[in-house]
Amino acid sequence: MNFEGTARTYGDDVDTDAIIPGKYKFDTLDMNKLARHAMEGIDPDFYNRIDEGDIIVAGENFGCGSSREQAPLVIKHAGISCVVAESFARIFFRNAINVGLPIIQIPGISSKVDEGDELKVDVENGVLENLTKNESYEGEEISDFMLIVLGEGGLPNYIKNRGDFVWPTK
Repeated sequence: MNFEGTARTYGDDVDTDAIIPGKYKFDTLDMNKLARHAMEGIDPDFYNRIDEGDIIVAGENFGCGSSREQAPLVIKHAGISCVVAESFARIFFRNAINVGLPIIQIPGISSKVDEGDELKVDVENGVLENLTKNESYEGEEISDFMLIVLGEGGLPNYIKNRGDFVWPTK
């Protein structure tokens, strides 16, 4: 699972209300409409300036705040291919895997990537290659089971395709 795109950078503690302001979440269930407000809480022009496949790079505690599942969904529907952060809020991490939004953790990454850098991300191996700076950084690999769920587009697709969900014991 590899992605290439332009870096869109943010700092620490990007909360779910910044990702999708709560005032919109009761307006519609159409994720494509909600995606127009993605990141609006900290970057009002985000949706208009990103390109399909861009990659969000952030600091620590990305996705903190509420447990709203819409946060990773609007990022995905806005066209972001992957989120790389120094760390994720636990619930956001789980929700991202469940909705099929690839994410990887790389400590210290926010100081190594600048807005607009061209990136290549290898999710399976937890590696980010900064093509602009010709540098590579290793992060944390995610489990084989989570890769399978991501590969099927999220947990609902996983269950739909397999007819069941068996929690891995290892």
